Amino acid sequence: MSPYQSIRNCWYVIGFSHEFETHNLTGHQVAGKAMVAWRNQEGNMVVLDNRCAHKRFPLSEGRLMDDGTLECAYHGLRYNCEGQCVLIPSQPDVDIPKHAQVQTFPVIEQDGIVWVWPGNIEKSTERKPPRTEEVNSDEWESIDSGPMHVPANYLLLIENLLDITHFYPLHDGNIGDVENSYIPIQYEEGEVDGNKYIKTVREVENYTQPPFLADWFCYDLVDRNHTHCMMSPGLTRVVMRVAPPGKLGSDDDRGYVLLHTHTPIDDRNHIWRWCVNCRKDHMSGGNPNMSAAQRVASMFPGVVDEDRWALEKQQEMVDIPDEGYNELFLKPDKALRRARQIFLGMLREEQPQAAK
Repeated sequence: MSPYQSIRNCWYVIGFSHEFETHNLTGHQVAGKAMVAWRNQEGNMVVLDNRCAHKRFPLSEGRLMDDGTLECAYHGLRYNCEGQCVLIPSQPDVDIPKHAQVQTFPVIEQDGIVWVWPGNIEKSTERKPPRTEEVNSDEWESIDSGPMHVPANYLLLIENLLDITHFYPLHDGNIGDVENSYIPIQYEEGEVDGNKYIKTVREVENYTQPPFLADWFCYDLVDRNHTHCMMSPGLTRVVMRVAPPGKLGSDDDRGYVLLHTHTPIDDRNHIWRWCVNCRKDHMSGGNPNMSAAQRVASMFPGVVDEDRWALEKQQEMVDIPDEGYNELFLKPDKALRRARQIFLGMLREEQPQAAK
């Protein structure tokens, strides 16, 4: 079984709360499931199958009526927030069939983020979305990228995020250098709210920061604590703390919490969002008139472009059959291998016959 498949029994991000205005329909595809989402009159999120029960027309192309129902733009069938058809204009004198309905998807709005569950509804209570408390905190400035389509499997992104030995050469001269490859790695793993996680911890002293990090966080020479944690297949959390040598853990600390959400569209495409969170009172070194969060958000897209290029190239190679190819794993790849094992375990749970 290949790990490069979409897990369905998982909570995935379809957007940040501010992206969903009342009475504004948005279409999504998550792990192969077509969805339409909106915020209803009561302010609650609704997510339904995006295909009208009549002729599969995308409901996201329709409109919301004054009574809160969703009208299909093709033949005018209307659906309530529970997915039940309540009006068929072409046959007003006939009872509406009970099967004139569309599937509802479990949805949770939490800590400024909207999560959906595309899998077995009965399994949705076994796991909870990871917390992202910085996004709504009064102490943090939070800036998100918006959705970015990446033509690559989302596990490739997770593997990229867990591995900073690629900072040289891919990010050399901005956030990386060859010294990143020498930093020793510790590993932690466990389970929180039903989600198995794998975390890397890298600590280094008297480290000369690459240009972007010195610009963002004020210091050239630092002690640094840097962690990357796949909290679930839907979220990777990166935390960096830096301070002058001997000052880590004091008021001199600078850094960020960088949240990466990875939502599979299908097995070859995903939506990547990143969200940088810095303390509100922290200003950047490169531009003292800009907050640290604003400075990171203005410069980070250049780094992301390098990663996207690498992910697209990897996907091209994944598409080629493995006949005659043997993948090499290096010592720092332990977290990547564990992430794959977690994926394979979840996939086997969804496809029990595949393990026999």
